[in-house]
Amino acid sequence: MEERKKLLEVEHLKKYFPVKAGLFKKNYIQAVDDVNLFIYKGETLGIVGESGCGKSTLGRTILRLYEPTDGKIVYDGVTLYDKDAKIAVERKPYCRKMQLIFQDPSASLDPRMTVGEIIGEAIDIHGICKDKNERRDMINGLLDRVGLNTEHSNRFPHEFSGGQQQRIGIARALAVQPEFIVCDEPISALDVSIQSQVVNMMEDLQQELGLTYMFIAHDISVVRHISNRIGVMYLGALVELAESYELCNHPIHPYTQTLLSAVPLPDPEKNKTRHRILLEGDIPSPLNPPKGCRFHTRCPYATDKCREATPEFKEHAPGHYAACHLL
Repeated sequence: MEERKKLLEVEHLKKYFPVKAGLFKKNYIQAVDDVNLFIYKGETLGIVGESGCGKSTLGRTILRLYEPTDGKIVYDGVTLYDKDAKIAVERKPYCRKMQLIFQDPSASLDPRMTVGEIIGEAIDIHGICKDKNERRDMINGLLDRVGLNTEHSNRFPHEFSGGQQQRIGIARALAVQPEFIVCDEPISALDVSIQSQVVNMMEDLQQELGLTYMFIAHDISVVRHISNRIGVMYLGALVELAESYELCNHPIHPYTQTLLSAVPLPDPEKNKTRHRILLEGDIPSPLNPPKGCRFHTRCPYATDKCREATPEFKEHAPGHYAACHLL
């Protein structure tokens, strides 16, 4: 079997945001802490977890919209960032290869610009088209590819529905012909009826253009549908990573088991009788995360070792990674 190529590798990635704690003292919000992962070329890696666990920050730090605090980012064999080696490659050439689809389409589109200007801005910055006719044809082609009409290029964002606005955001991301796209909860602001249309369109685009996705979402059912592999985050750390089917049917981390037990089943009778795992307490503050395993304050199986030592994120079965002392 031919070995799959790793397009993106992240090692010990950290992103801390400074917060003033007094006149001379600073605390840090540990939004992303020591994350290790890789993404194969052409696959979709789903990232799930509760609100505030660091999913979006992880995606933006990989794209270096947030400069990492520590760690290493390697894209297609090239080291883009390495704190220890003091490497930080210029972002602009890699903006064409790595793009972002924002969560809130209405907030991410400039209300003063027409759709054509929004999509064409990146084309102009990177000098993709030779003349105005080629530029116009490219914009029209992108609109058609995402299911919009060519006459929409002269309208403003407020004239569109939420689903149409997100299609514009996707067209903007595709304008620079990227290889890798971070999809930051691209369907969470949309109606359920529109979500499936957007997800199906993104799958079609992936097949046509050979794209690689990092798909961030709350809804593990959607992530399970679109993803080849799924990573689970809790309080800034990656706690489990596996193939989509393996993770959803054989979760080994207590937090993943809890998330999956909350997913509704289509059969009402089975849904009534299924076992649900209920967590007690609130998520600890990322300003002052607990010592040891970050999940131990809510884990029903926690031991003294969990409270004292941080578990190593390691492979427990082929392709199945987790960070838990109980495994």
